[in-house]
Amino acid sequence: MADPNRPVTGYPAAAAPPPNHNGYPSAQPPPPATAYPYAAPPYYNNYPYPDPYAAQRNTFLRRVIAILVASTIITGTILFVIWIVILPRIPEFQVDSLSVSNLNLSNSLITANWDLRFTARNPNKKLTLYCDEIAAAIFYDSLSIADTTVPPFFMDRVNETSQEVGFVASEAYVEKWAFEGMGKERAEKASVRFNVRMVARVSFKAGAWRARRRYLRVYCGDLSVGVALNKSSGNLLGGQRRCRVGL
Repeated sequence: MADPNRPVTGYPAAAAPPPNHNGYPSAQPPPPATAYPYAAPPYYNNYPYPDPYAAQRNTFLRRVIAILVASTIITGTILFVIWIVILPRIPEFQVDSLSVSNLNLSNSLITANWDLRFTARNPNKKLTLYCDEIAAAIFYDSLSIADTTVPPFFMDRVNETSQEVGFVASEAYVEKWAFEGMGKERAEKASVRFNVRMVARVSFKAGAWRARRRYLRVYCGDLSVGVALNKSSGNLLGGQRRCRVGL
């Protein structure tokens, strides 16, 4: 039983709901604090449906990649075997003769004519060679004095061919060190050392098989031509000279 003398604290109790027509308290909606102002959204499945063609596409891609890899390996193996069986070798070059005429050195200018004869040999037993786009130049040490082009030529299996090339310099300027060097050699040795350099595009062929074209570099150094101070012409000393050849 409540104490009538105890002080009352808190808020007064809520009034009872009015009775309905049957005499029972009517149902009341939940308090506003707990009500949902909007309808609950419908439920969706966030996981996609399985693609029935995904496995087929993956299998197709794997097969295509496998075919490409296998084709590359097979092609590379065939080319490697062909290369090993054929054993291609680069051609050999040698200078047969080199002569100079009308040589005149004065006031750091040079006038002269050179006539070069060289032989190119194909050492391959199964390959033919074809050389074109051939450029040649006469050097004194590292200084280019005259240049020209050489007609293309063909070399059959284990065969050789000879070519003649002419160079002309007409009052071409030469640097002081080269001018003095040639004069000193003529005075001391009665000769001048020239170098010949050539660059050519070469292709290797065996039947229907043709290798990729490569550029060939030929260097023929220390070609001493006997030409004293009181002469204007001379020939190669020491006979034929082998040249260095590389790709």
